[in-house]
Amino acid sequence: MKMSKKSKVIIYALLTLVAVYFLAPFVYMLFTTFKTEAEAIAYPPKLFPEKWLFGNFKEAWEAQPFGTYLLNSILVTVGTTAGQVLSCSLVAYGFARYNFKGKNILFMILLSTMMIPWDVTMIPQYMEFKMFGWINTLKPLIIPAWFGSAYYIFLMRQFLMGVPRDFEEAARIDGANAFQIYWKIFMPILKPSLILVGVLNMISVWNDYLGPLIFLQDRSKYTLALGLASFKGVHETQIIPMLCITVIMIIPPILIFIFAQKYIVEGTSGSIK
Repeated sequence: MKMSKKSKVIIYALLTLVAVYFLAPFVYMLFTTFKTEAEAIAYPPKLFPEKWLFGNFKEAWEAQPFGTYLLNSILVTVGTTAGQVLSCSLVAYGFARYNFKGKNILFMILLSTMMIPWDVTMIPQYMEFKMFGWINTLKPLIIPAWFGSAYYIFLMRQFLMGVPRDFEEAARIDGANAFQIYWKIFMPILKPSLILVGVLNMISVWNDYLGPLIFLQDRSKYTLALGLASFKGVHETQIIPMLCITVIMIIPPILIFIFAQKYIVEGTSGSIK
């Protein structure tokens, strides 16, 4: 059913109002980072500062070793994302394209692990990682991701189920083995799902606070989320430094989402072009 021009104008106007409603707090937070403490708590509040203090970001960044925290967050995010993408795509490929005894049972067992909250496995994991000598290192935050995630495997499997068998049959005729088919045929096809999994994992890991809090003890190992929480504890009466670090922390997820939103839609819908 084709919408009239009037209906489109109304819908776009409503969507614009909703977007403004949700974006307004972030815009106000961004402008507040350039204010003085007195301006930040002044009433009634003003959107624009009287004098733009760009040095607020530098002062907040140098208050603690946020450069080290940022590097740790990047290492954890890149390491876990690479692990999830590779391991989950490989497992999903096996479940989607091969028939073997007990496949459906194994897949149901895999999905059932999604019903177990992380709080239940937290203590056993801590004991296990302590036995390995991994406590106070980044290993507990990175290595488990290389064993896959049930939810991401499910997403990729559903995507691969819609791929015609002609792709792999043609590759086998050309002499390709199973791994070559997976790597050269299905990995390019999985691009939207891989990007979707990468973005979801990146946002989850980048904002993770509980994991680093449990496994990390030395400040030199802190991630940005844990460092920000520690920073807030020290500067809880200072609004501007906390807002500056918060703005810096939310920029990477926003940029990644903006550039990857096309593939996120394709990966969610499971469309094959």
